[in-house]
Amino acid sequence: MKCRHCNAALSRVFIDLGSAPPSNAYLTHEDLNAPEKWFPLKVMVCDHCWLVQTEDYSGADELFSSDYAYFSSFSSTWLDHAKRYVSDVITRFRLNEESYVLEVAANDGYLLQYVKEAGIPCLGIEPTKSTASAARQKGIDIIEDFFGVKLAEKLVREEKCADLMVANNVLAHVPDINDFVSGFAVLLKSSGIATFEFPHIVQLIAHNQFDTIYHEHYSYLSFTVVNSIFEKNGLMVFDVEKIATHGGSLRVFACRTDSGNHKRSKRVSDLLSLEACAGIATANYYEDFQGKANKVKNDFLAFLVSARIKGKKTIGYGAAAKGNTLLNYTGVRSDLVSFVVDKSPAKQGSYLPGSRIPIVDESQIRAFRPDHVIIFPWNLKDEIMHQLSYVRSWGGKFVIPIPKLEII
Repeated sequence: MKCRHCNAALSRVFIDLGSAPPSNAYLTHEDLNAPEKWFPLKVMVCDHCWLVQTEDYSGADELFSSDYAYFSSFSSTWLDHAKRYVSDVITRFRLNEESYVLEVAANDGYLLQYVKEAGIPCLGIEPTKSTASAARQKGIDIIEDFFGVKLAEKLVREEKCADLMVANNVLAHVPDINDFVSGFAVLLKSSGIATFEFPHIVQLIAHNQFDTIYHEHYSYLSFTVVNSIFEKNGLMVFDVEKIATHGGSLRVFACRTDSGNHKRSKRVSDLLSLEACAGIATANYYEDFQGKANKVKNDFLAFLVSARIKGKKTIGYGAAAKGNTLLNYTGVRSDLVSFVVDKSPAKQGSYLPGSRIPIVDESQIRAFRPDHVIIFPWNLKDEIMHQLSYVRSWGGKFVIPIPKLEII
C-alpha cells in the first residue's frame, strides 16, 4: 500500500486490531441469517510524511451507505458545542445575512440549523441519504454527494463560493485527503476561511483511545501532518485551538494560500514545536501502542467473564462506532453484554455489527435493572451518567473501559 498523502510505500504497523465489519453497518433481524463482510483493521504509519492511516480494503460508498445510522443531533453535548461554535465564528469573522456558509459532512443539520436561525444563507453537503433527509426536514438545503475538487468546481460555476466552510469530524473520514482539502481551496472566496475539527492523534496515543480506530476513519491526524497536507493543497493554517470533544480534538482555521487576509497565530508555531519535541516525526513515538490496547482487551474480558460467573447482569449504553471496535476486538457477544441501549430510533431494534448484540431503547434499563452499564461513548460519560443516574437506586454501577477499566 502507498501513503494516501505522499504516495510513499508503507511498511510500519501502528496497531493491528484483527478484523471487523464496518462499525456503522447495523443489522436488521433478517440480516442475522446472512453473513457479514469483515475487513482487516490494521493501521500503518508513513515513514516519510508520518500520516497514520488504515489499510485500504473497502470503499467510502460501502462505509457511508444510504441507511447510515449516525445522527449527530442525539447528543445534547454535541449540539451545545455546535451552537457555541456558530456564535463564536459569527462574531469573530463578522458573518451576516450577506455571507454564505457551507458545511461539508453536514449530517442531520446539527450545526447548520444554528446558522439558519441566525439568518445566514447556508448549504450542507452530506453523502448519506438518511442523515441528509433529516437535515432537509429542518429546512436546510443539502447536496447529497461526497466532497472533492469535482464538486467544488461545480459549485463555483453555480456561484456558491463560501465565506465560511465547516468540516467537523470528516477530515479523517476521506480516502483521498489531498483531493478533499484541495476542494476547499477551490470553493473558498479569496477572503473566506475554513475550519476543521478532528481528533488529535496525540490524545489518541496518550489516552489509549484505540477504540476510535475503525474503517470509516482512514486517517489519524497530528497537527504537523495536517499543516503539511494543507500547504501542499492550497490552504494556509493561520490558527489552531485545542478542544475537548471526542477525547481531545483540534480546531484548525485555514484560508487560501493566496488570501493574505489572516496573520498566522503564535498558537500554530507553538503546537508544531510541541509535537516536534514529543517526537511526532519519529518511529519511536508510534511504538508499543499495540501492547496498551492488548491490556485493555484482557482487563475488559476478565471483568465481563467474572461478572457473568457471579451472576451479575451487564448491559451497554451507546451503540457507538468506538464501542463496536472494542466489542469486536475483544470478541464479546450477547452472553456477556445482554443488550445495548441507544437514544437514536434509527438504531433501536437493530443489532450491532459483528457482535450482533441487540440495540434497545432506554425503557429496558429500568425493566432489566442491570448491575453494570458499560458506557461505550466514553467521551460523553458525564452526560450519560447524569441521564442514567437512576441506575444507582438499585446499586447499579457504570463501567468505563477506556483508557483503562474503571468502575464508578
